[in-house]
Amino acid sequence: MKKAMLTLVFGSAIFLAACGGGDDNGTKDNEGATAPDGEAIAMKSCVSCHGGELQGASGPALNDVGSRLSESEILDIINNGQNGMPPGIVKGEDAEAVAKWLATQK
Repeated sequence: MKKAMLTLVFGSAIFLAACGGGDDNGTKDNEGATAPDGEAIAMKSCVSCHGGELQGASGPALNDVGSRLSESEILDIINNGQNGMPPGIVKGEDAEAVAKWLATQK
């Protein structure tokens, strides 16, 4: 009985260890590096001004920004600010990932 219980506990531990992880908010690129998740970053960094569904609030709506602006134009606004938006709220690769994701919102 003790051997069966030990086997069950040990097997459960291995199973649970194999199922854990994956909270890096990114995706693997072709070289195996983790790329930032633009949607997750936008939902964390942009909703306070642009609304929970990016429908607009104190800032303009972003839920269709890809139909109005290109990825490079969106990145320029993220990096340099525009109107009431301050520059650099999101920086570097995170800014690029957010711009890429927002450009798909049409």
